[in-house]
Amino acid sequence: MAITLSDRAVTELKELMVSQEKQEAALRVWVAGGGCSGLTYGMALDDGEAEEGDNTFEYSGIRVVIDGLSLQYMEGATVDYVDDMMGGGFKIENPNATSSCGCGSSFKTEGSEGAPAGGCGSCGCAS
Repeated sequence: MAITLSDRAVTELKELMVSQEKQEAALRVWVAGGGCSGLTYGMALDDGEAEEGDNTFEYSGIRVVIDGLSLQYMEGATVDYVDDMMGGGFKIENPNATSSCGCGSSFKTEGSEGAPAGGCGSCGCAS
């Protein structure tokens, strides 16, 4: 599978979907330019239909949708849910990332180009 969800991520997503009354939504995951390492992750619950070029996967009843361009940066990645000193949240473990920001929301791959947007700390992690 191209992208997987950890058991903890599945549990947290199901609870989130119930609390937001979006049980039929999909988890949309994407990559965009920006952050202090050059690329950033994005995730949202998506009520819409998959668009042309989207890839759809299903894990334990949760649909995951990712566009083809983002998939090339995230092939083999795992969406997890972690608790740490700053609280809980979703985290992407990406085997394609050659470097990443201290908070893990910004990354760079061997094939990605372009200068980081705003320099280190521009994503808010101050590392």
